[in-house]
Amino acid sequence: MPERIVSDASILGGTPVIKGTRIPVYLVLDYLADGYSVGDILSDFPYLTAEDISAALEYASQLAREPAPISP
Repeated sequence: MPERIVSDASILGGTPVIKGTRIPVYLVLDYLADGYSVGDILSDFPYLTAEDISAALEYASQLAREPAPISP
């Protein structure tokens, strides 16, 4: 997991968030999927950095590489 992404049971029930915030990774990814630019996201969340957004993408990429569970 990139060092900028943390998961702590006491923060949003363990949902992965950007370190030092309560902003879940999925929210950043949703913004990107909806067509927002990095600049748009940084404008809406000025305490984030471009590196935080890159870390969210890297985290999602790592998850996508994991094999999907086999359904019965």
